[in-house]
Amino acid sequence: MYFLIEAAIALSVSFFINLFVVAVFGQAFYQQTNQAAFNVCANSSLHDYAKIFPRNNRTVDVDIYQGGVILGCIFGPAALYIWAVGILAAGQSSTMTGTYAGQFVMEGFLKLRWPRFARVLLTRSCAILPTVLVAIFRDLRDLSGLNDLLNVLQSLLLPFAVLPILTFTSMPALMQEFANGWLSKAITSSIMALICAINLYFVVSYLPSLPHPAYFSLVALLAVAYLGLTTYLVWTCSIAHGATLLAHSSHQHFLYGLPEEEKKREPSA
Repeated sequence: MYFLIEAAIALSVSFFINLFVVAVFGQAFYQQTNQAAFNVCANSSLHDYAKIFPRNNRTVDVDIYQGGVILGCIFGPAALYIWAVGILAAGQSSTMTGTYAGQFVMEGFLKLRWPRFARVLLTRSCAILPTVLVAIFRDLRDLSGLNDLLNVLQSLLLPFAVLPILTFTSMPALMQEFANGWLSKAITSSIMALICAINLYFVVSYLPSLPHPAYFSLVALLAVAYLGLTTYLVWTCSIAHGATLLAHSSHQHFLYGLPEEEKKREPSA
């Protein structure tokens, strides 16, 4: 019950924060043109930033940098710093999640026993050093473009994180009484399919912005490998969810806990 309450509170707070962000951005950017954004910033205390918006009637193309600037122009300089702190906190949160996972792998699978400060120094350096180098040697436009690229990559990697979780949490031999029930399987699978479809849409939308047509051949080769791996994960996940017809001899272990396998393991009377 404690973990349920803790998760509910954390997710509720996160939901309302994201709701406020979406609402504020909707108010600031919905049907906003570059000229309108320029005029807003030119007439504010942050008028020096107005030049980042072209003076035309095209819809403003918002990134992290422009988003913070226009928020500061509309709601005051305090909003600019609040946005910066929020971006920093979000980056630290995601970075800590990844680096903690790396630490657990290092400690468990590799059986390495390093002092805590050494683990933190190594994992944080691996996580933040590339960003620091880009921030030092490139400009803000490159950072914003890098963020868009990272979002696309995270969208591509999502199935490799979600599908194994759904697979293993649906195996009673591993999860015992905590294994997903049929209702939970249906709901989580539907949500996963919807999220992956949305992310796939954004990935496809990002492809036309590739700088050179030669990249498309590389993308095509990677897409074949990606779709093959994703298909394999969907296949094994379907087996764990009860699709016994898809199981072959080398994948019988994904049937752990299903009635057919339980009957086979029961001793004959």
